[in-house]
Amino acid sequence: MSAPLLVVDGDSFAHRAHHALPATIKRAGGKRAGAIVGFTNMLLRLWESEQPRAVLVGWDSLDTPTYRHEAFAPYQSGREFDTELLEQLDLLPELVTALGFAAAKSPGYEADDFLAAAVAREEAEGGTALVATSDRDLFQLASELTTLLMPRRGVSDLERIGPAEVRDRYGVGPRQVPDFIALRGDPSDRLPGAPGVGAKTAASLLARYGSLEDALADGRFAAVAEELRLYRRIATLDASAPLPPLENQTPTWAEASSLLRDWGLFQVAERVAARAGQRSS
Repeated sequence: MSAPLLVVDGDSFAHRAHHALPATIKRAGGKRAGAIVGFTNMLLRLWESEQPRAVLVGWDSLDTPTYRHEAFAPYQSGREFDTELLEQLDLLPELVTALGFAAAKSPGYEADDFLAAAVAREEAEGGTALVATSDRDLFQLASELTTLLMPRRGVSDLERIGPAEVRDRYGVGPRQVPDFIALRGDPSDRLPGAPGVGAKTAASLLARYGSLEDALADGRFAAVAEELRLYRRIATLDASAPLPPLENQTPTWAEASSLLRDWGLFQVAERVAARAGQRSS
């Protein structure tokens, strides 16, 4: 069996690392570096445990609105990120590239969209994919060829999520997840959902009708039908997001170690450099 493509939600793991690791972790200039260190350690662990054929890390463009923001003004409103985290998020794509991996970041797209595009391409070519993220919106990507790796605690304890686990969690199949989100709502993204509908009712409706569109066709939620269609569109990942080449990769540990040294992160630089003397597959 060929090795899987590993696709990583960069913002998801960088955010978790920034909040999980102590503020005393510093880089050159006395600036915080917990997100960089935690993300690097996570990526090393994933590479060692999964031995992927290639790695793609997707990133948000936080300074540019997407079609989701333009279509629904409240989308993700109220989110604020401290400057020390934003500075590290700006540096991390450079580190990914120095490692010999692919980084995807483009105005108008979210990290999730790049992950969806990479999974769609890999599956179309008959390959398998692993999706590392903490965002349950990506449950819609689970399939017989694609497994999600989701942290249970911190950034290192990962749970494997396939179609069966999605059904256990939500009571719907992966392809129904955008419809489920539209009906139930998503407070983190400021999507209100259908009036009076929670997770159990949303799952029950989709078990009965199969899709949001079929429920609307039967006259359900007529007063908010267009709003629900918009929420579903917002919740659906955009697999047309532009991707870099995803050929098999050989990590460039020494180059990444040198970059980390330039940033004053000597301990994690040593951990990366140690991989250069080991066999990569």
